[in-house]
Amino acid sequence: MSTPILYRQLADHYLSAIQAGTLACGERMPSVRKLMQLHHISLSTALQMCRYLEAQGWLEARPRSGYFVRQPRRMNLAPAAEPRPVKRIDPAQFVGIHERVSAIIAQGQRQVKVNLARATGAPELYPHQQLRQLTSSILRQHPYLLTKAISPGGNRELRAALAKRALDVGISTRADEVVITHGCIEALNLALRAVAHAGDVIAVESPTFYGLLQVLESLGMKALEIPTSPHTGISIEALELAMQTYDNIKAVVVVPHLQNPLGSIMPDTHKQRLVSLCEAQHIPLIEDDSYSALCNADNIPTACKHWDKSGNVIYCASLHKIMAPGLRIGWMLAGRWQARVDMFKYAQTRYNEELSQKVAAAFLQSTHYDRHLRRLRVTLRQQREKMAEAIARYFPEGTRFSMPDGGVSIWVEMPAYCSSQAVFDAALEQGILISPGLLYSNSNRFDHFLRINCGTHYSEELDAAMRNLGLIVAHQKPRKAVA
Repeated sequence: MSTPILYRQLADHYLSAIQAGTLACGERMPSVRKLMQLHHISLSTALQMCRYLEAQGWLEARPRSGYFVRQPRRMNLAPAAEPRPVKRIDPAQFVGIHERVSAIIAQGQRQVKVNLARATGAPELYPHQQLRQLTSSILRQHPYLLTKAISPGGNRELRAALAKRALDVGISTRADEVVITHGCIEALNLALRAVAHAGDVIAVESPTFYGLLQVLESLGMKALEIPTSPHTGISIEALELAMQTYDNIKAVVVVPHLQNPLGSIMPDTHKQRLVSLCEAQHIPLIEDDSYSALCNADNIPTACKHWDKSGNVIYCASLHKIMAPGLRIGWMLAGRWQARVDMFKYAQTRYNEELSQKVAAAFLQSTHYDRHLRRLRVTLRQQREKMAEAIARYFPEGTRFSMPDGGVSIWVEMPAYCSSQAVFDAALEQGILISPGLLYSNSNRFDHFLRINCGTHYSEELDAAMRNLGLIVAHQKPRKAVA
């Protein structure tokens, strides 16, 4: 049986030839038999390579004729635009983001046919069988696990497993420095409470995850929205300007890898500059690294925390997106705020329950985890490609987006006159749930954007939903200018 690495290497080889024009659109690919002879590979490997390129939209299979080169429709769409230069950035006042988010979430609680709003994969993409077996085994070995007191600080095995896995992103840490949390959202809560107080300004990416805006509002803090590239992440220049302009910025919060909702990945040079800038200005950097394991590359990107020499970076992560949404396990490395975070964690929620931690630890320590991640990345990549093709096929002229290099969603820019609120309402009437762009900022500048989930198998039902969604967007009318 072939390894995933071999067919991926061959697929990249032929993709380079297609993109260079060596293999032209409409040209016939070498036959499967010819590929076997040319590269000394098995039938399984040759078929895997062709099906992989077909799933990405670069090849099409014709009955009794073989595979032919094609150009994905998405390649004809304009890429996502870079943010406009900003001369002055103002801290956003409270504009009821919590009420807005709560209202949309409440509407989304209705029974829907197709859910394109979630930010995780479908349940079947996660290792449910292995986790169920581990749960049963652990309960047999520890019959009093559910009725005895929880271990202070979190399960030792899980903290050790996470400390070991942190090496994959360039972080060297001890198990006793790992704080287990209820998802990454609690880690962010703890980090913000540790470094700032009500009334303080927190610099965030724009657009940013609406959950972070909710947290800031609940803590009485203000979001300072920094322009963020859909390709390279937060603008270091705009952030530096903001630091020179305001003297009450108490923290910077970023998602450097597969930013939610943009899908951008910060280059290493940007991450180094960001860490150095925050260090020089004595401003804590809070890093949300929930998505990096879903990047397409076999090597997970290096965390900002890797360049932290003084404990100025608080690293927050989660197993929610990559292993088991139902376990709600997050974790953090609090740097020089370790004692303060430990105190807040105990005062706020006490320690996480033991069973889920033991299950997560056992799975992380097994060979199943790495195999699961490889399968998950391949599946999500195929599903993103199909969703991207559907957007290009069904959405109106003027739509644009850039394909993220991993993750579970695509950030789509509709024509400028479109309203994501209107699209949300119309789609919901047809049983389609989307995530409107107006959620991701305290302003309305992203009202003509949508975040579309790619975590579900592309089926006939999903294709029909995408067709209907495209019609809804196409039927939007240009908004009249206010006199």
